[in-house]
Amino acid sequence: MTPPPSPDDFGFSVEHHLEQGVVGSAGVPLGRAGTIRTPHGEIQTPAFIPVGTKATVKAVLPETVTQLGGQAVLANAYHLFLQPGSDLVDEAGGLGRFMNWDGPTFTDSGGFQVMSLGVGFKKVISMTETAHSDAEVIAKNKERLAHVDEDGVTFKSFINGDKHRFTPEVSMQIQHQLGADIIFAFDECTTLLNTRAYQEDSVARTARWAVRCLDEHARQTADRGHRPYQALFGVVQGAQYEDLRREAARGLAGMTGADAGDQRFDGFGIGGALEKSELGTIVSWVTDELPEERPRHLLGISEPDDLFAAIAAGADTFDCVAPSRQARGGSMYSANGRINAKAATQRRRFEPLEEGCDCYTCENYTAAYLHHLFKAKEMLGSTLATIHNERFIVRLVDRIRASILDGTFVELRDEVLGRIYGPEFARAAAAAQPQHAER
Repeated sequence: MTPPPSPDDFGFSVEHHLEQGVVGSAGVPLGRAGTIRTPHGEIQTPAFIPVGTKATVKAVLPETVTQLGGQAVLANAYHLFLQPGSDLVDEAGGLGRFMNWDGPTFTDSGGFQVMSLGVGFKKVISMTETAHSDAEVIAKNKERLAHVDEDGVTFKSFINGDKHRFTPEVSMQIQHQLGADIIFAFDECTTLLNTRAYQEDSVARTARWAVRCLDEHARQTADRGHRPYQALFGVVQGAQYEDLRREAARGLAGMTGADAGDQRFDGFGIGGALEKSELGTIVSWVTDELPEERPRHLLGISEPDDLFAAIAAGADTFDCVAPSRQARGGSMYSANGRINAKAATQRRRFEPLEEGCDCYTCENYTAAYLHHLFKAKEMLGSTLATIHNERFIVRLVDRIRASILDGTFVELRDEVLGRIYGPEFARAAAAAQPQHAER
């Protein structure tokens, strides 16, 4: 007889702390290397998680994701709810079986997409916006397609305009049907354009929703004993405000369900609006308040400088669509900075896109061929480019993990950022990295 799903089926252990990273208020470095254990395998952290929004990393096979080093994939609850339907994925045996992926899986709650795709005034999660006023939001609020209230969010499908409603309970039900190993509590994702007053209300509302998510998660776990345990991560919001971020993190860290006894979050996500220049500082505020023995996932990050800053501040895993999205446009990562695969300079480069790269694309094809594929609008161009970009970021985070274990993090950071962005940028990034997360 198969035992019922149990939180004991999920776990996290810290193997080594980053000696050169940010030190928390308790005197312990926040950055670390560890291992997440799930019913479908382990994830060595820090780790970059490729995004397979609609149960596919665009343009590549699931088997290819394994070959390029991806340890897990993240799919989106909003998109899979709309198409093909979470009930269908459930009937197929869950996300992993549906997409022929046998490793760990994540699904996000749909909160970001409900806001960003369900809002007509281009609500975005900006990392550069410095104006924190609702005036611009109100001015653009001509065709609002998503409405937030205390119970949840009503929105229109970006596919056909049909009206739907997500509540914390609905998000949990959808994610349990999708069957990912790690799922996220339903939260309200604000922007840097919202006022301080709105951010305060939103953080409080997200906390109330989090309790409801814990309760529904417990009910779904009890009712669905035929499926492996799914770990639930609470999501820390609070935008650029230290007191709100810390308050939200403390609240989630100590939270239990109202009806679910001692049910607690298995890990935590860090989401919402982040000013790029303050990313490391903001992450350190949050991780300083979170329990050491639970994993921390930073949502929507993949740029090399952001990865170094976030890992030094204590984030364990990351996801972002940028590597594959930029690849499909011909924008390629390299150790010496971006390469435009469509540029005329690539037309007669009968050599790998990046010398020394161990990805399938660089080992088998030339930059000239990739240039031809993009100019001819051949689908293979997106496939080969995506393989390279995803491998570049996955490999970089793997190297960062190794540098934590062998004590060479600072040297690796300075070398990588210096080559990609220039030595002045690397020095500035190092100087901007917070040393302490003191309250």
